[in-house]
Amino acid sequence: MIITVVGARPNFIKMAPIIQTLRQRNIAQVFVHTGQHYDEKMSTIFFEQLNMPRPDVYLAVGSGTHAQQTAKIMTAFEEVCLTHHPQLVVVAGDVNSTLACALTAAKLNIPVAHVESGLRSFDRAMPEEINRILTDHIADLLFTTEESGDQHLNEEGIARDKVHFVGNTMIDSLVTHLNNAVALEPWGKFKVAPHEYGLVTFHRPSNVDETDNVKVLVEALGKISQRQPLIFPIHPRTISKHPELWSALTNVQLVEPLGYLEFLGLMAKAAVVVTDSGGIQEETTALGVRCVTVRNNTERPVTISLGTNQLVELQADKIFEAAFAPAQHQPVIPPLWDGKAAARVVDVIEQWLANG
Repeated sequence: MIITVVGARPNFIKMAPIIQTLRQRNIAQVFVHTGQHYDEKMSTIFFEQLNMPRPDVYLAVGSGTHAQQTAKIMTAFEEVCLTHHPQLVVVAGDVNSTLACALTAAKLNIPVAHVESGLRSFDRAMPEEINRILTDHIADLLFTTEESGDQHLNEEGIARDKVHFVGNTMIDSLVTHLNNAVALEPWGKFKVAPHEYGLVTFHRPSNVDETDNVKVLVEALGKISQRQPLIFPIHPRTISKHPELWSALTNVQLVEPLGYLEFLGLMAKAAVVVTDSGGIQEETTALGVRCVTVRNNTERPVTISLGTNQLVELQADKIFEAAFAPAQHQPVIPPLWDGKAAARVVDVIEQWLANG
């Protein structure tokens, strides 16, 4: 028996295909939701739209500082492990739930599998970078999404036989649900036409916490919106920091977080996506949609070298220019981003279980 873990929206998208594949192959699992994202718009609707089963265990850890949240997850997850005695714990991504459950399992001598291993921004100021590095060095099975991940793990001394290049399970979810997402025609709700609007997301503290940085983003979005309407499903934390600045935007529709299908449908037909998200860099590359990532670095370089992503520093003019600049190359979909990554992950897990 294995334990599969989710905690936050990115986890749901990455783990849903794996959880479904394990069920199809009748591999016993206990499905745990830590509750790191816990409200209707950040959690429940994603389970429904991704056709995920109800979790067997819900830890309900809620919010808190990084230390508080990680500690609460570890304490609660330890009880789960001691109750169920799994052969393997499977975690994904780089959120606090990922590290907390991996570390708890490792201290109980339970092997860990990490989905989306090897990604590196080389920016230790990002909490996600710490989570990635530590989880990778705890893990016994490491599943990479792009070749840079294999290179980083090799350079860090991870044994090659632990590393498996399988592709991107987030793209599995996209491939599965894209037609249904587009069929919803979510742009109609916002009174815009396909390919005639931009989509915006921002949530990273480096962008949304400091007043001066928010002013730069507001200036950039204001300029873009003069040429193209924008839809901005705004993260609760983002709007809570500087509501007066964000609310001053015109021709930008500030809306509550959307469900997975609605957001995917909007992204698929957007002219451009302006973001600081990691996963959106991958999804736009798979969709062939222009992406402007307002960050100094990315842990997903294949989205730039092969895909549609462009990194832009926090300057209003540069963000505006990137939103309308010609593509720098003909984008292609990266290797193994074919909708079959989860099957490859479970193939490895099955073989690992068989070898005892």
